Amino acid sequence: MTAATSNDTTPHLQRGDVVELDLHAWGRLGEAMARHAGSDVFVFGGIPGERVEAEIVAVRRKYVAAQVTRVITPSPARVEPPCEYFGQCTGCQWQHVDYEEQLATKTEIVRDALERIGNFHAPVVQPALASPRRYHYRNHARFNIWRESGALGFTHRERRRFVRIDRCLLMHDGINDVLAQLQGRVAETSQLAIRCSPDTGDFLVQPTLKNPEISIPTGQKTYRESVAEQEFRVASPSFFQVNVWQAARLAELVKDALQLSGDETVVDAYAGVGTFAVLLAPYARRIVVVEESTAAIADAAKNSVAHPNVQLVTGKVEEILPGLESSPDAVILDPSRSGCQPAVLETLVALRPNRIAYVSCNPESLARDLRTLSRGYRVQSVQPVDMFPQTHHVECVATLVAKPATAEIVLASASPRRRELLSGLGIDFRVAPAGIPEEQEPDESPEQMVRRLSREKALAVAEAESPTAGYYVAADSTVVLDGESIAKPADAKEARSMLRRLRGTTHQVITGYTVFDAATGRCITDANAADVQMREFTDAEMEESIASGTPMDKAGAYAIQDPDFRPASLVSGCYSNVMGLPACRIVDTLAEMGCPLPDPASMTVPPGCTGPCTLRLPSP
Repeated sequence: MTAATSNDTTPHLQRGDVVELDLHAWGRLGEAMARHAGSDVFVFGGIPGERVEAEIVAVRRKYVAAQVTRVITPSPARVEPPCEYFGQCTGCQWQHVDYEEQLATKTEIVRDALERIGNFHAPVVQPALASPRRYHYRNHARFNIWRESGALGFTHRERRRFVRIDRCLLMHDGINDVLAQLQGRVAETSQLAIRCSPDTGDFLVQPTLKNPEISIPTGQKTYRESVAEQEFRVASPSFFQVNVWQAARLAELVKDALQLSGDETVVDAYAGVGTFAVLLAPYARRIVVVEESTAAIADAAKNSVAHPNVQLVTGKVEEILPGLESSPDAVILDPSRSGCQPAVLETLVALRPNRIAYVSCNPESLARDLRTLSRGYRVQSVQPVDMFPQTHHVECVATLVAKPATAEIVLASASPRRRELLSGLGIDFRVAPAGIPEEQEPDESPEQMVRRLSREKALAVAEAESPTAGYYVAADSTVVLDGESIAKPADAKEARSMLRRLRGTTHQVITGYTVFDAATGRCITDANAADVQMREFTDAEMEESIASGTPMDKAGAYAIQDPDFRPASLVSGCYSNVMGLPACRIVDTLAEMGCPLPDPASMTVPPGCTGPCTLRLPSP
């Protein structure tokens, strides 16, 4: 076993190495992250902000897995894990983290996904709702079997080691009671599932076991579960929430999100055994249950027998939804971790029900799908719910409200060129200059600068106006020569210096642009670059241009479209980008956000564009 510090330059880490690491963030699967010897290290049992000693337990192609062996500098959020198996079994990732910190972290995970993947600016994410039970909440367990002894347990995710489990602190007592009666007696199978209701006491064990030493019944096809005092039949292949206390809270959140008055038609998509449909049936005129699983739809038929306003449809949501006789008033989405199929999202944007409640157990797929739905919907709020204490998993209920079909476009710029470009596209808009300082920050690249400034301009105008709807467009351009940004000249002397420096060069023009949808909070920022060749103009030509005043409000002190000076020509990229607004990108971004636009075939961009433009060039 070798030892190293986090400053070690050893090129390769090996299994069994012990290293000191500074933990800086949470990883995707609930581990803390560190960097060591050029590798990402995912550290089980750590907390961001800590310095730890950790053993390397696996070296994978894209990452290194480690496990804390000693805490050098502990986090204030560190607590003693109560489970004797913690660290041997990786089913719980956060028993060592204070529960309030778990909730705060889950809230931040959801917010980060919405910002990073969904492009939502300042999304409304409520604090995660705590579970009434922090342990002993699960009604469902899947165990691996050690065939030699018939022992039940779990397998360490990275070490691939089997760990016998005699009592799991996440499982409620009914599961653990069944576990005790089966432990060491199930060598006839390789995996085993136990479901047990904390309210009804009913249970099932799958598969059927033949060992005569087992005294309890096994092989049950269904069992009885209960949520909010409502009983449900659940077949062994059917999905059901593992935390029934929080499942009841989910139903209340969905009801609140849909604001049901009793006169609505609701579609419950990916409905499973009909949990939401049954619990919400008293509050809607009609609920259409859509479910692909035949086992689950059979359960839903049994569970909804007392509710004649519940209609069952067997099939894939993406196939059933477009064929509905009429558009629903509200929709419940509760897909698997992978999220909704694109066809489902496109259909919803087209059908435009008034409200959508999206229930998700994966913040990343939720953010991706909300990004698409934001073409027609405003994300009113996202409520994280802690269905899975002591783990990194988090459930969410997102409330979506149809946004206005039309909204104005606002150009957050006083630039005449940008107004000319946007007008040339046939787009109606108004101008509201941002008036913010345009200065480069220390250690900021030209591209980073124009991205930041365009975003600050769009958001500054939107925040000043506090609109409920509208698309705010902003841009910022700079000329880049030898990696250095050349901004607008302050006076004639500076313009002369810039033009002499650029004369005869091939350089870049980079434009950062932002489109902010005030109705949804989506904010897309990007940058576009074009290569430009400056001609060898004479000093007299340069002085004539400076005397005209043209260079004074332009990056690099020139305008490529200047018909008198003709200072430069496009080598590659988008001509309109050099003018200060990449027309194609703006149109594409507005369309992605659901903004109604003229037919792209009727739009024109300035001549000379050699980039991948989708808009029409004017006739010569």
